[in-house]
Amino acid sequence: MFTIGKASEQSGVNIETIRYYEREGVVPKPGRSAGGRRLYSPDEIAKLRFVRRCRDLGFPISIIQTFLSLTEQDDRSCGEVKTLAENHLDEINAKIENLTRLREALLSLSSNCDEGTAACPMLDSLMKDGLGENRPEQARH
Repeated sequence: MFTIGKASEQSGVNIETIRYYEREGVVPKPGRSAGGRRLYSPDEIAKLRFVRRCRDLGFPISIIQTFLSLTEQDDRSCGEVKTLAENHLDEINAKIENLTRLREALLSLSSNCDEGTAACPMLDSLMKDGLGENRPEQARH
């Protein structure tokens, strides 16, 4: 059995994050010593490591909880995990597309800037209504 500090060290999860995961029910609360200190088994540390790896991949807590519940099922379906992962990948791809558009818009605007001038084409362009596709009003329609 390991203290929360050792569990943090071995799992790579910050102590406060471990406490958060316990409060939110992501991982079960561990047993306690006679003095009231949390004590973690190797299996509990492995779960914390699993959660950290999922978070590193950007999975939300709700999906991680689903993954954890599936790890405890003997008849778990790889298809369900694949579907959840593919949905997450679609979300990542959409974010990448949005970031690429933002990058291109900023590159275009900043390429018009000359250092040391009083009139800034980028600021002028941002004040105008004619930014085309990048206007938030058009994105909502």
